[in-house]
Amino acid sequence: METAGRVIRCRAAVAWKAGEPLVMEEVELAPPKGGEVRLKVVATGICHTDSYTLSGSDPEGVFPVVLGHEGAGIVESVGEGVTKFQPGDKVIPLYIPQCGECKFCKNPKTNLCQICLMPDGTTRFSCKGKSLFQFMGCSTFSEYTVVAEISLAKVDHRAPLDKVCLLGCGITTGYGAAVNTAKVEAGSTCAVFGLGALGLAAIMGCKAAGAARIIGVDLNPDKFQTAREFGATDVVNPKDHSKPIQEVLVEMTDGGVDYSFECVGNVAIMRAALEACHKGWGTSIIIGVAAAGQEISTRPFQLVTGRTWKGTAFGGYKSVESVPKLVEEYMNKKLKVDEFVTHTLPFENITDGFDLMHSIARCLVNIKYNCKIEK
Repeated sequence: METAGRVIRCRAAVAWKAGEPLVMEEVELAPPKGGEVRLKVVATGICHTDSYTLSGSDPEGVFPVVLGHEGAGIVESVGEGVTKFQPGDKVIPLYIPQCGECKFCKNPKTNLCQICLMPDGTTRFSCKGKSLFQFMGCSTFSEYTVVAEISLAKVDHRAPLDKVCLLGCGITTGYGAAVNTAKVEAGSTCAVFGLGALGLAAIMGCKAAGAARIIGVDLNPDKFQTAREFGATDVVNPKDHSKPIQEVLVEMTDGGVDYSFECVGNVAIMRAALEACHKGWGTSIIIGVAAAGQEISTRPFQLVTGRTWKGTAFGGYKSVESVPKLVEEYMNKKLKVDEFVTHTLPFENITDGFDLMHSIARCLVNIKYNCKIEK
């Protein structure tokens, strides 16, 4: 049956309340309004940000909501005025939009577009007579979703959506932190704190930039072999040393690393990562998201003597224009993506994916929807 212009009934994993498990529900999804696109979701990753919000730890989290922001799908229909997309296009939703018009989009120094994620600020989801909030403008934990056209990237029609969906968040964020935010230089020495998906992507970015030495830091030695496969030249477990890890790294590197990356979201590790940097020029990038209300600290002397502290969102990439290029790099085998996937589950087992993410050393769970992919 033709669905364009009609309400679609489909399954979605609904977060009714903070701290409670997702519930598989039949939801109603309204057609796209002006400037919006409705798409069939083919696959989605599960990100720690989804779990963070579901737990109730995010003070800006709202419920009930359809979570998910690391997906890929196929355009089903478009709203009034949309010309860049048409039914059948393969697309990746973007949690950071790129309108191209605001002063942020026009400034090459940032990728933080300031336009609202949905043009009119409302939601297209409802269930049991209640409106469901949309998450980060994406809501990929649903068989269909609606996004603003400024929050959507059209990608190569040959791209496997169950893999490139992961470029919608974690891989892009870690990789871009190295090549865009830090601008790692050839021959430099880097340290990556936390060897999950973000950390592995940061290692991959450091290697692509030509770093001569890349030190992976983690409390779990089970992650070390994978880190080496992604490009780490050294691995360090802080539990193996009596000194603070920043002192260990300073001694290992004749004064400190040129670049460090915090990929955990722990404020104590953020401080250690900064203080592991070399006096005079060392730069530390914060990638991980700390718990609500936490603050970072260090002695001001660390900064006065030439170290730089920076943060990054989505790896500094301007989303609409950059994600298709990253997909192209993946298609040309210049960027690892397949190697990040540890588990693939059917949509109805999405809650098992959250359990896996929390229980396994390095886990990036991929959820595939039970739908036919049009050629």
